[in-house]
Amino acid sequence: MAPLAAVSLVVAGLAAVLVGLAVTGAAQTPLLLDPGAFVRYGVPIVALLTSLAAAATLGPLVLALFAVPVGSPAFERLLRLAGVGATVWTLGELFDALLGYAQAIGSPLRLDATFGAGFWQYLTDTDAGLSRLWGIGLAAAAAIVIAFASGPWLLAGAVVLAAAALVALSQLGHQGGTADHDVAWGGLFLHVAFAAAWLGGLGGLLLARDKPIVERYSSIALVCFLVVAGSGIVSAWVRIGGFAGLATSYGAIVVIKAVALLALGALGVVHRAWAIRRLPRRTAFWGIVVGELALMGIASGMGAALASSAPPVDPTPLGTSPSELLTGSPLPPDPSAAHYFFGVALDPIWLAIVLAGGAFYLVGVIRLARRGDRWPVLRTVSWFAGLLALLWATNGGIGAYVDKLFSAHMIMHMALGMLIPVLLVPGAPVTLALRAIAPRKDGSRGAREWILAAVHSRYGRFIANPYVAAVIFVLSLWVFYYTPLFRWAATTHLGHEWMIVHFLISGYLFTQSLIGVDPGPARPAHAVRLVILLATMAVHAFFGLAVMSSTGLLLADWFGAMGWDTGVSALQDQQRAGGIAWSVGELPTLALAIAVAIQWARTDTREQRRLDRKADRDGDADLEAYNAMLARVAARDDDAD
Repeated sequence: MAPLAAVSLVVAGLAAVLVGLAVTGAAQTPLLLDPGAFVRYGVPIVALLTSLAAAATLGPLVLALFAVPVGSPAFERLLRLAGVGATVWTLGELFDALLGYAQAIGSPLRLDATFGAGFWQYLTDTDAGLSRLWGIGLAAAAAIVIAFASGPWLLAGAVVLAAAALVALSQLGHQGGTADHDVAWGGLFLHVAFAAAWLGGLGGLLLARDKPIVERYSSIALVCFLVVAGSGIVSAWVRIGGFAGLATSYGAIVVIKAVALLALGALGVVHRAWAIRRLPRRTAFWGIVVGELALMGIASGMGAALASSAPPVDPTPLGTSPSELLTGSPLPPDPSAAHYFFGVALDPIWLAIVLAGGAFYLVGVIRLARRGDRWPVLRTVSWFAGLLALLWATNGGIGAYVDKLFSAHMIMHMALGMLIPVLLVPGAPVTLALRAIAPRKDGSRGAREWILAAVHSRYGRFIANPYVAAVIFVLSLWVFYYTPLFRWAATTHLGHEWMIVHFLISGYLFTQSLIGVDPGPARPAHAVRLVILLATMAVHAFFGLAVMSSTGLLLADWFGAMGWDTGVSALQDQQRAGGIAWSVGELPTLALAIAVAIQWARTDTREQRRLDRKADRDGDADLEAYNAMLARVAARDDDAD
């Protein structure tokens, strides 16, 4: 069955590529700079094969780490498949880079005397070449880690490396030619990554056929389907520009791919509702798997054809304003509270994270309710308030200004590091997950086991230590703004995404160490926590004052060259940002101090009640024993006199 499935996947994919190229005309001979038919057809075909190899890497790893008992024969088979997939992926990306170079210079692929220097210049001096170079390196690193991995944590690292390779390679699509580059890039990355996990996991089932593994994969596939569908809609909308674009040849391929996706969703329903229960009848079940793989091959082939085709939306001409020259987009309307709070600047990655955080939390609450357990309503309210704040910080109107105004950047920073964690931490998501998710008993690791492993790992305990978390929280301000990290975050979308992750996690760890109820390292006494909080916020306030009183402009060639005509200079805006860091940060600090004080009072009250109950049970034996001891001491003193 496995050879038939592999053949159906590859043949369907290759046929879909050729059909897609014929429909869009992407492989036709250009009027100028023709690299030859070998390159014109080779680019999409190699792109398809490397995407299948990436799926053969990521999918089996995800299946092994989340569904298969560690060390079992099925686990080892999946690792071998992932290792082979990563090796083929690396070689495929290298060959894809060669074809991409030939296509870029409009010349057939010739290994002559000038080839080496030209190819290296392409890899190091062009955006497409750099993306390919990073993709090759990260895929190779994943292959090496898989080959020498000795435990689940190293394999989890391989998943991160594979995902990072997809981040780099996602820069190669047509999103770079659209006005909504960041939106298209985020949608494409989600689409490619979750499609790879879905496709590769389905192929991995051919090597791990036990019913529990199939059931767990079904849940993984459901998540992947939802993300692939949602991100596909976003990516397609950016590229075709509306419903009218569906009438074009490019739109026709999008429609075919969407139909294949819907068919996969329908087969997934059959898979979950009917086929898994009849797993002993292997012919019917594995027939559905082969059909799913063929449909995935069609979708993958159509995707490869689309990547080589020009979308119907013409790239927005680059203007000559300073903002367009620096950021690739014009200045938004003059900043105002209305634009900040009610505008929209879509970030598909964080939109997906917020939706997933809300959905999984709600599922946990419902599970507890169904078995008769109660979960505090205030915790749920706090969690969803934090998610709404995160949604605003990453997808609200403020996002249109963060790379153009220092003050807007600082508002987002303060929201990520101080406001949002104060709302998320009381939601106690780790405690909810541990109560709602049943433990695995077969040696595999589900979400519950991974959460416990992370919380109790040496690294997890270290960064969650209250003193370490406070140091990370404080030093992040100075290290970020006074090193090249600030330029990277302000001028690149990848740096911006890293900034969001870093400040959100550092703020969450700091808040968790002060008021969290989730499991973690031992916390100091409440009085010490207040001292840590006050000391940390004093340094935080000093940072705000330093920025507010500065006379030199940070990133002067960026924020100082945007061309704003609002009557506020870039230096004044920077000083305003310092005031925001100094003043806005005080409100979450006050909330944290009140929360620590309330927990302190409740702890003292609970301790006193415990002592009162003990006294009621034993007739206040401790006090009687203490009084008797004092009486004996007094009697000895009287005798001595």
